[in-house]
Amino acid sequence: MKINIAKYYPLIPVYAVYLTMFLVGFFVPGLWQLVALLAFYCALGQSWNIFMGMTGYVDFGYVTFIALGTYGMALGITYFSQFPGLGIAIIFIGLLLALFLSTLSAILEAGIALRLRGAYFAIACIGINEGLRHLIEGAKIWGGSEGMLYWKELTEVFGTETAIQLTTLWADIAVFIIAAMAAFINVYYMRSKIGYALTAIREDEDAAKVMGIDTTKYKTIAFLTSGWLGALVGAMAWGLKLTHVFPADVFVIHYTVECIVIVVLGGIGTLLGPLVGGLIYGLSKYWLAIILPGFQLLIFAPIIICIIIAFPEGVIGVVKRRVKGTRLERYII
Repeated sequence: MKINIAKYYPLIPVYAVYLTMFLVGFFVPGLWQLVALLAFYCALGQSWNIFMGMTGYVDFGYVTFIALGTYGMALGITYFSQFPGLGIAIIFIGLLLALFLSTLSAILEAGIALRLRGAYFAIACIGINEGLRHLIEGAKIWGGSEGMLYWKELTEVFGTETAIQLTTLWADIAVFIIAAMAAFINVYYMRSKIGYALTAIREDEDAAKVMGIDTTKYKTIAFLTSGWLGALVGAMAWGLKLTHVFPADVFVIHYTVECIVIVVLGGIGTLLGPLVGGLIYGLSKYWLAIILPGFQLLIFAPIIICIIIAFPEGVIGVVKRRVKGTRLERYII
């Protein structure tokens, strides 16, 4: 079977940017935390774009996947650290638990929310997110509102020095890897039968059904994939990096809003959009917090509004129109 390499050309600029970010953060003193923050936003944007960008459904409860990914890593470290000899395996067990919990959540949401559209879908997702949070707190599941602290367990397994390396370096490297995976899946879906079906759903779901497309099947595929990637980001960027989890912190809906802003800024349904949007959002938020501490959100909101008004199709939407018909077109989707 011949593989069409040309359809993966758009990954070249994406991976080039990620590699540049990594090298700058690794070799330039004092910039690693900033680069790690940008990678986090880019990974979230790429992950969320798989569902929202391709289907047009706005999942306001997306933070549920990130939160459950965090809990998966917390459970893996807390409970499996008691078994001597597992070593680094407890991290991989945490990732598997993150995927398992996010799958359960996705199946629940797919059975309820994906049957709805528009505002009803968004409200249902918010309800599931808030319901799950209050269930954990009220039923005192996984520590309830007191959360879980597991730095001690991590140091007992790996020692203090290795634990610090895991939480400050390797967790961030893992986020870069997840971002790269999300970009690859985006391209694969966009250039395959799945992407064509999802595009048809986004344009006119009723017409897609008439044409024989199993809309529930393809929406569920995109939903699950997006949820898995979000859970992996949560497991590494929050679960492993912070070594604690509290429901009030991880189920906060503003993280979903950040995903929306990032994707809209860069370009909905594009590959480079979440990357560009993540860089714009992350850098603006970071530098405004330094220059105007306490006023960054007041200044940041109108800046974002102005950018969206100036580029209604997103930054990459404008770029795509400019490069149409040129050699660069094959690299910009």
